[in-house]
Amino acid sequence: MQVFIDSPDSLLASLLSAKESGKLILVTGPSGTGKTRWCQALVERAKARGISAVGLVSPGVFEGANKIGIDLVDIKSGSRKLLAVPRGESIMGQTTAFWQFEDETINWGNLILEQLGSCQFLILDELGPLEFNRGAGLTNAIPLITARRYHLACVVVRPSLLDDALVLWPWGETFFVPYTNPSEVSA
Repeated sequence: MQVFIDSPDSLLASLLSAKESGKLILVTGPSGTGKTRWCQALVERAKARGISAVGLVSPGVFEGANKIGIDLVDIKSGSRKLLAVPRGESIMGQTTAFWQFEDETINWGNLILEQLGSCQFLILDELGPLEFNRGAGLTNAIPLITARRYHLACVVVRPSLLDDALVLWPWGETFFVPYTNPSEVSA
């Protein structure tokens, strides 16, 4: 099932009105469409409504227009650590086609996920090839999502891995993030 909604506010309003717990939205869209900005806007809107949001987001780190890294941010505390740099840079850890991941940050993220109990609103940005193809990365996210101890979860999954996510979580609904200008999401 697909959810067609046009803003973080309308997505949050429609999903939180659901009576059942364990509702999962798989947030997807091509690279650069603003999935992380969308998740950050959801967190802001949730907090403004008094809804407790927990989980992780992974915003890009930019130097001018160049993406030079990816951070991992604990939504609850606001703590932030460097997660990845372009492949071939100085940190050691798992690699994908474009990124090299910091093992210490992945361990930190997994510890945060392990310590989460039942929650109202869970956001995970993003689960990718490390988790789905290699059984590495933020592996604690898989059983956390499967356990459904949340009222609502929004999990970012790239389009190429969406089918894999739906095999694990067939109850998930898909939300395609439309391309948005950064100023439109945060306004």
